[in-house]
Amino acid sequence: MYNYRNTRPFAALSDIHGNSLALEAVLADIKKRGIETIINLGDTYYGPLDPAGTEKLLNTVDVISILGNQDRILIAPTAAWYGMPTFRHTMGSLSREALERLGELQGEKRLWDGEVLCCHGAPGSDTTYLTENVADGWPELRSCGEIAADMGSWRPSLVLCGHSHIPRVVNCGKLTVINPGSVGLPAYSDDTPPHSMSAGTPHARYAVVTPKQDRWFTTQMEVEYDWQSAAAMALANDRPDWSGWLRTGVAS
Repeated sequence: MYNYRNTRPFAALSDIHGNSLALEAVLADIKKRGIETIINLGDTYYGPLDPAGTEKLLNTVDVISILGNQDRILIAPTAAWYGMPTFRHTMGSLSREALERLGELQGEKRLWDGEVLCCHGAPGSDTTYLTENVADGWPELRSCGEIAADMGSWRPSLVLCGHSHIPRVVNCGKLTVINPGSVGLPAYSDDTPPHSMSAGTPHARYAVVTPKQDRWFTTQMEVEYDWQSAAAMALANDRPDWSGWLRTGVAS
């Protein structure tokens, strides 16, 4: 088994969703802390904000990235997506190089001799919530047995996942699951099944993960940024729902 006890802290982030204002603040906070390794768990560009600015920022740092479900939409869209203004805004903002880089990413990645599994949603599915049950419309923490069932044959000591936009740290025996929350969209509503996810405040979020004494210690970070300007950007791009989520961090 890989000995990770002497590994330096690293940053895990997810669900940027084209929010360059939030990403800029998060990257500055990471740099201030002297953290060199950054892991991005996907859903990087899609949204009515600033995909081009997000691309520009990411070109300035070394990031280990995987593909999210809304990244897949950009590289392999069905015809229906072209009728959606947010999709057209995202596609029209990104360079060909950014789309090519997305197309080269894996949906999952194992790091450090398999000790760490990175996935967007759950192993084998980037649209499944690993730690939440949303059958009743609101996220409820799943049991360790349910989480283990979704792990299949994977046996890492740490799983990094996103997708729900809700910061979580779940300890299940020898397995730790960390969701860093969302950098760029603190709340949203979905219809498959109908449910809402809310972080509760408009901050940008990421996690600092520190291996120590054969365990994974996590600090969930909340970073202030100009979310009022991000909300105004969403409103200008015909997404009043995003504007409200960005201003409040709450979806009803």
